[in-house]
Amino acid sequence: MEFIKGKGEVKAEIVIDGAKKFEEYGFEGKDGEVLVLPEKKRIYVGIESLNPENIKTATATIIKSLKKYKFESVEITPPNTKNEDVLVAFFEGFMLGDYEFDKYKSKKAKHPVKKIAIYSKRDFEKIIKEAKVRAEAVNFVRDIINSVPDELTPAKLASIAEDVAKTNKLECNIYDENYLFENGYHAFYSVAKASSNPPRLIHLAYKPEKAKRKIVLVGKGLCYDSGGLSLKPSDFMVTMKSDKSGAVTVLGIIKAISELCLNVEVHAILGAAENMIGGNAYKPDDVLKAKNGKTIEVRNTDAEGRLVLADCLCYAQENIKDFDEIYDFATLTGACVVGVGEYTCGVMGFEKEKIESIINTGENTGEHFAYLPFNKYLPKLLKSEIADICNIASSRYGGALTAGLFLSEFIEDENKEKWTHLDIAGPAFVEKAWGFNPHGASGFGVDTFVTLLKSL
Repeated sequence: MEFIKGKGEVKAEIVIDGAKKFEEYGFEGKDGEVLVLPEKKRIYVGIESLNPENIKTATATIIKSLKKYKFESVEITPPNTKNEDVLVAFFEGFMLGDYEFDKYKSKKAKHPVKKIAIYSKRDFEKIIKEAKVRAEAVNFVRDIINSVPDELTPAKLASIAEDVAKTNKLECNIYDENYLFENGYHAFYSVAKASSNPPRLIHLAYKPEKAKRKIVLVGKGLCYDSGGLSLKPSDFMVTMKSDKSGAVTVLGIIKAISELCLNVEVHAILGAAENMIGGNAYKPDDVLKAKNGKTIEVRNTDAEGRLVLADCLCYAQENIKDFDEIYDFATLTGACVVGVGEYTCGVMGFEKEKIESIINTGENTGEHFAYLPFNKYLPKLLKSEIADICNIASSRYGGALTAGLFLSEFIEDENKEKWTHLDIAGPAFVEKAWGFNPHGASGFGVDTFVTLLKSL
């Protein structure tokens, strides 16, 4: 998609708070309303107010709505604002709205609109460049998450990471199952050992010369999760290709950060594995030892993501010195989806100010985050009688929080306030279109964290 100056075949207009109505067509300009007048070569989209989420949804809607027509260009005037978040979102929405995952279809999606004609005297070159990097990173993440488990194995994810590293001149180290076993990452290793597709621990690093901060991103990369011997019901196995979303998200973030040449050192740690069944599968009643020496009683093999993340967090703290912040991303619990819904990420940690910064940054990029607070009564739910900790809680309630607390046991005391856990189980993959997102993978989190790291 190309952005040009001048005029286009169809004129598009974003109507804010019902400022323009067409009663003869039943269009009141309300939020989410769309009016296409092909014979007049006009399209109108209503939003309730001017903010990044609404404007991104509006421009995405323009592209989606015109796909059934043959118009090749759209003319539009950008919002009259100096708010950079709004302007980036405006341009980004066109590219996000044009996304369709047709990789496995014999009949490919149509993309008739080739040019967006910007009717304005202002220069948006810098804004457009950033919007393209962001949108391409989000769509890159969507493609990988949507790819099927037979194709997207841990080794394939590692290969994709290598390609990103090569293209963007990143450091890249990839470790196999032998490394995990020989170096004491036995929680991670045990989850993966029943699969015919062996695991990979992937470490990418972007190191600008005079970085102002050092940030670590850790992602859960379950390329497929059958539940292991605690087998999921068949209905719940469908969509488990999305259980790699955390790892793919951090890959998308470091890709965008490096392409924008931000002055922040970023490390991305991806724990890629499959949780399968077999004669050598890890079992309920097993006791596993993580890299930091803590022993874990397994009471449910479907609580596997936290085991992979535990060792990845240990790896990060052991191998990356003097970092300022560490974030982990994971489609970790269904409990989080029950608690805050499909469209919101649950955020946990010990530094409230940092969590509030994530929430506020998300609002400025069109993504939603909710703070889930720990309390002193929850840790006892993870008590084990035979090991240091249990991999699931003794109560069915507060599952997102107890999963987060489990991970905190693998964060060293001096790093507790540097650590934040993001449970993206809801928004990472939704089986219906919403806002500027399509059916399936959304690429949630990339925009927010690019903005957050840019602010540093």
